[in-house]
Amino acid sequence: MKSLIQKLVESIGPSGYEGATREIVRAEIAGLGDEQHIDALGNLIVRKGHKAANGLRIMLSAHMDEIGIIATHIDENGFVRFTTIGGVRPHTCFGGRVQFVNGVRGVIGGERLESQDKVHTFEQMYIDVGASSRADCPVKVGDMAGFERPFLDLGNRLVAKSMDDRISVAVLIEALRQFPANSPHEVYFVFSTQEEVGLRGATTAAYAIDPDLGISVDVTATGDMPKGPKMEVGLGKGAAIKVRDGGMLSDPRLVRFLVNTAEQHNIPYQLEILEGGTTDARVIQITRAGVPAGCISIPCRYIHSPSEMVDYGDVQNVVRLLTATLSGPITLE
Repeated sequence: MKSLIQKLVESIGPSGYEGATREIVRAEIAGLGDEQHIDALGNLIVRKGHKAANGLRIMLSAHMDEIGIIATHIDENGFVRFTTIGGVRPHTCFGGRVQFVNGVRGVIGGERLESQDKVHTFEQMYIDVGASSRADCPVKVGDMAGFERPFLDLGNRLVAKSMDDRISVAVLIEALRQFPANSPHEVYFVFSTQEEVGLRGATTAAYAIDPDLGISVDVTATGDMPKGPKMEVGLGKGAAIKVRDGGMLSDPRLVRFLVNTAEQHNIPYQLEILEGGTTDARVIQITRAGVPAGCISIPCRYIHSPSEMVDYGDVQNVVRLLTATLSGPITLE
């Protein structure tokens, strides 16, 4: 999966501008689904399988968008002021590089600070695209950009600026490739948009699909770094089955089913309790009259930084857990 992962994570697709990433996905899944379409919010939705008497209509969701920035002002010397799209943190920005959707690249600089112990605020930072004046600046107000950083393969550990959530997009593509021929389920693979700015794509997709069951695939934080948060999840320990996050409580029946499935198929897993943040599962759960929903997570260090890290074994185990889940009847007890 590594070549697929590299293509996905190196593409530029901030929230609302996921087109380049979506085209990669479309090329990868050509001929794999029974039906596919792009909805009004840009979600790519692929249907696979037919619902048998003992099957369910299932929505799987992984978001294509990444955090980024948007130009707000161009000064007389061609420096670009900006604000954020999604959960960007100031301390990860200074000296970083960005690529605008229109292809323009630049580096983030900042005003002189009175103390080196301080961190630049967003108001003190700007993007230098090599322009010398407003007139020759190739960026205009409203242009969007993502952070630019090459994919890094460390063997079992993979690093990129947008593992959140392109790694899960890769997982869904692989799960679609390995879709069990005997599955009793009608499954909608949703490559969603605008998750980082309010779970917007999954909201409309869930309403349209009206699923019997929903599972999001996303990254989650870890507690395995020096002086890290008190959290059980760690890299290399398997798929993380979400119990709770900052926006939702997973359906306990689905949690039990996923745990039992992992144990029956000897798939390494860990239980996830995330104190902040949430996923597409939150809005799937409360669509229409309500949907049993949960999340299978990929442990990830340094989330919302230019160097997010995952374990390749965890990624493969999430694929295994998804395909095992889809291979037979799902009973929620």
